[in-house]
Amino acid sequence: MFTGIIEEIGKIVQIEREEANLHLYVKSSFTNELKIDQSVAHNGVCLTVVAIDGDVYRVTAIAETLAKTHLGSLQVGDAVNLERGMLLNTRLDGHIVQGHIDQTGTCSAIQEEAGSTRFTFEYDPSTGNVVIEKGSITVNGVSLTVIDATSHSFSVAVIPYTLAHTNLQYLQIGSVVNLEFDVIGKYVARLMQR
Repeated sequence: MFTGIIEEIGKIVQIEREEANLHLYVKSSFTNELKIDQSVAHNGVCLTVVAIDGDVYRVTAIAETLAKTHLGSLQVGDAVNLERGMLLNTRLDGHIVQGHIDQTGTCSAIQEEAGSTRFTFEYDPSTGNVVIEKGSITVNGVSLTVIDATSHSFSVAVIPYTLAHTNLQYLQIGSVVNLEFDVIGKYVARLMQR
């Protein structure tokens, strides 16, 4: 489990393909604190640490993960939002995040506002995922509050601190992002379908 509060921006330093799997080598300042089998969210995707070498660790994304996320489009040098699993003895500063990406979305607008940056994202509504105004959404692993929503899009306002400390600062119109919809909302939507 995660909170959507990004610890740091890591860097992809090497990528290897092995059959349908993708091995990502990530450099981070907290690599020396990691252990094999530990979970780390990468742009919101929960992946298991499988190897550690100095300040670089390796994780593996399987075909199912690659099909539902944008990890397959990452390149060497790309910045990734990193968050280690939450501790049960601390505050939940963001919202409940599983690290299980529901689908990708596309940035359709970026607007500078007084004191924040508004991002609008579009997504495929046929998946059954929904957002509501004032509800929670995770974009590339970042816990955000929806400020407006339609059946196929939503907007979020990002404060300067969050923008400076996440890879949202690199988004452009057309950028593809990982979306994890609010877990409580997903359960309610599923119950309503019954």
